[in-house]
Amino acid sequence: MLTAIGLFLLGLVLLALGGDSIVKGAAGLAQRFGLSAFTTGLVLVAFATSLPELGVNLVAIFHGQDELALGNAVGSNVANIGLTLGAAALAAPIVVRWRALSPLLLVLVLGTIAVLALGADGTLSRGEGMLLLLAFVAVFAFALARGRHESEAVRSDIAAYAQTSTLTVQNLIRFALGAALVWLGSLLVVGGEGMDLFGLDLSASGAATIGKGLGLSPVLTGLLPVAIGTTLPEVAAAVAAARRGQGDMVMGHVIGASVVNLLVIVGGMAACGALALPMTVMGASRFALPLGYELLAALAFALMLYPVLRGDLRVSKAEGVFLLVAYAAWIAFELLMAGK
Repeated sequence: MLTAIGLFLLGLVLLALGGDSIVKGAAGLAQRFGLSAFTTGLVLVAFATSLPELGVNLVAIFHGQDELALGNAVGSNVANIGLTLGAAALAAPIVVRWRALSPLLLVLVLGTIAVLALGADGTLSRGEGMLLLLAFVAVFAFALARGRHESEAVRSDIAAYAQTSTLTVQNLIRFALGAALVWLGSLLVVGGEGMDLFGLDLSASGAATIGKGLGLSPVLTGLLPVAIGTTLPEVAAAVAAARRGQGDMVMGHVIGASVVNLLVIVGGMAACGALALPMTVMGASRFALPLGYELLAALAFALMLYPVLRGDLRVSKAEGVFLLVAYAAWIAFELLMAGK
């Protein structure tokens, strides 16, 4: 178990380093070949913090661990709001000026409801997965068009996020090195039977082994240790951004990454082949929902942000504490349900 935990932690470090390298390389290449700094920054706000989850999920799916990947995608959405935003607001109040975030939050809420409805039969079909992917394309096009009407201060902050060297060779190396680190990190984080790294047996490493040792199901392993682990670099970045007064970047990452997790990662998994969703019988009733408690929790956390983006556009320290307490309560609930 100690070896598995050590390799898991090493994998998280490699994921963080690799994700940062990919972001810098992609930003430099995009601007080198004509994409504006604002458009590049908008893409990075959506995808940058989802790279660890994406890498882990691709490796998990390739090795037949679909439930772990699904748990990671859904668990990361809860962690994005409860843990990342809560910790950032505790460090410094979050002030939001980015007007497009309010409709994007609505997309997150409606997307979560859509997954609950589409998966009511226990499966997301390929067609339903494609529908989620197309929804993301439409959402991104909307965000890009809406960006032209944002204040100059917001546009400048988004553009500044993409500022980096535009030397082609340097950025190609950054991108390739980052991709290699994300791949290696993902292998170490996931682990499990049939996995190896250049001949090194990884069957007793990573989250799969840790989950079995703790008596967790694959979905719960993805929801808790994997989702929390892959979110930690985002927490550190969000806290630093909050202290610099970059509230728009913090909220943009939280909502953008959550939309990507739901529409791109879950939708992409289904589009590649019908995705089975574990069904949860709700309480004493016979009514069942796909990933019932987990998706309902993701929906509840998203709804918590609605008064913020429709009200004073500010997440106070007290609200940050509330989000952290709510997240801790959700973890306790999941562990309690797992013990039954």
